[in-house]
Amino acid sequence: MRPSPPETRASLILRLPDAADVAAWDEVVEIYAPLIHRLAIRQQMQRADTDDLVQEVFAAIAKSVSNWLDRPDRGSFRAWLLRIARNAAISQLTRRSTRTLGSGGNKVLDLMTELPAQQSDVSSQFDLEYRRHVYRWAATQVRDSVNETTWLTFQLAHIEVHSPADVARQLGVSVGTVYVSRSRVMNRLQELVKRYEVQ
Repeated sequence: MRPSPPETRASLILRLPDAADVAAWDEVVEIYAPLIHRLAIRQQMQRADTDDLVQEVFAAIAKSVSNWLDRPDRGSFRAWLLRIARNAAISQLTRRSTRTLGSGGNKVLDLMTELPAQQSDVSSQFDLEYRRHVYRWAATQVRDSVNETTWLTFQLAHIEVHSPADVARQLGVSVGTVYVSRSRVMNRLQELVKRYEVQ
């Protein structure tokens, strides 16, 4: 199941305080869980720890989303979710480190002092993963809404960066068709990405 159309994003977030709204929660988890998971893997967390982290993040969101929505200075949902994910990762890392160290040692202290320096990097990685996720979602939407030749023209000319003349020759279309198809797909992708990132 793909995320629903982007126009519903703001209203989707407003539905989260209702714990019984399974459809809203399923959609939010579908959108954001892969991002949190990939971010954790990039931070070299183990598979079991990443699964725990994802659960912890969504439990924290469920517990505090109403308060977050009531705040006039709340900022974006994505930034809030990243802050929760970062705090949960720090908490998990601290628990794991103290459990494995037992007594003595400065590993926890070392890890904690490294984290503030990594936070902007983590934030950048999360934003990059989010943009990739949005692009993949938009690309799927557009690919499903145009004919195969239009999509293939875009893929060859824009993604694989073949010259318009080469693409036209390969697909048996005019160079003008290559430009029109590429432009049409790009405009649709940009429109979807812009609408998706309303929140």
